[in-house]
Amino acid sequence: MRLGLQLGYWGAGPPADTLELVTEAEQAGFDAVFAAESWGSDAFTPLAWWGSRTERIRLGTSVAQLSARSPAACAMHALTLDHLSGGRAILGLGVSGPQVVEGWYGQPFRKPLARTREYVSIIRQVLARQAPVRNDGPHYPLPYTGTGALGLGRPLKPITHPLRADLPIWLGAEGPANIAQTAEIADGWLAIYYTPRLAGIYREYLEEGFARPGARRSAADFEIAVSVPVVVTEDPAAALARLKPTYALYLGGMGAPSMNFHADVFARMGYGEVVAEVTRLFVAGRKEDAARAVPDEMVSEVTIIGGPERVRAEVRRWAAAGVSMLVVGCQDAAAVRAVGAAVVSSESGVAV
Repeated sequence: MRLGLQLGYWGAGPPADTLELVTEAEQAGFDAVFAAESWGSDAFTPLAWWGSRTERIRLGTSVAQLSARSPAACAMHALTLDHLSGGRAILGLGVSGPQVVEGWYGQPFRKPLARTREYVSIIRQVLARQAPVRNDGPHYPLPYTGTGALGLGRPLKPITHPLRADLPIWLGAEGPANIAQTAEIADGWLAIYYTPRLAGIYREYLEEGFARPGARRSAADFEIAVSVPVVVTEDPAAALARLKPTYALYLGGMGAPSMNFHADVFARMGYGEVVAEVTRLFVAGRKEDAARAVPDEMVSEVTIIGGPERVRAEVRRWAAAGVSMLVVGCQDAAAVRAVGAAVVSSESGVAV
C-alpha cells in the first residue's frame, strides 16, 4: 500500500499552500502527487512546477482528459515531464463526460472505450519510438486523410527520445467494460468510489481484461490506485457531515441526470434510491437538502475516517481488497502529516 496526494484542479485561482502540501507529502513518505483538470487549470503544468521542488515523489495526472489534447500532444506532455523529473511521471487518463467533452472541447463523446484504446495505442507508439507513428482507427487517424486534408501528412517519430518507453499509463474507469479494458491495455486503474465490499466483483472485471489476448499486465504487476478521503480524526461524524455536500454534487451535478457515471457507480453499489433522491433534489436547486439525503452508511463505505488505529485497520482491509495506493486530498500540511503518520512507516515507506 502506498499513498498519493491529490491536488485536484484549481477553483477561481491557484491554491496558496500547494508547495507546502507537496513538500510535506514527500517528507511524510507519500509515493506520488497527482493533479487533475476539469475546465480550468490543466493537469501537467502544476506537476512540472511543483515537481521541480521535489526529488523523489512521483508526478501523476489524475486525470488528464482525452479530449483536451490529441494523443500525440499528450505523449509530448508526458515524455517532457518524464525527462524533467528524471523518470517520475505517471500518465493518468480519463474520458471525462459528455457535458465537458461536447460542451467545452467541442468534440463528440460517443464510443469512449474505442477512443481510449486508440489514444493509448498512439501514446505507446510515441514512447516506444520504434517507427513512425501510424493509426488506422476512425477516431485519431494518423496521418489524417479525411475531409479537408491536403494529403501532405507524413508519419513521424518524436524528435525527442523518450526517457522511458514503459512510462506507466493508468486509466480512470468506472463502468465494468471500461475497467476490463483498463486491465487489458493499461498499467494501472485509477478508481473512484471504490468499496472493499465489492472487491470480488471488481476482481471479475479486471480478470476479464487480464485474460484477453495481448493483455499488457497481470494482477501481480497491475496498480490499483483509489481516490479516497482519508481523515484522521476523533470526530468521525463531523468529518462525514463535511463530505456529504461533495458527494451530493457528484451524484446530482457532475453529469446529466440521464448520464452520470459517478451516480451509476453508487447505483451498482446498491444505492439506487439514494442516487435518484439526491439527483432530484440537486437538480431542483435544493443542494443542502441533497447533502442531507446522503446517508452516513454510503459515505462510510467509500472513505477511511477515524482515529489512527482505526485508519490503520481500514488501510489493511483495503489492501486485502486489492488496493495498492490510496490517493487522498488533504486540506493542509497538518492533515498530510496526520495521514502519513497513520498510514506510512517512516522506515519502510509502506502501509503499517
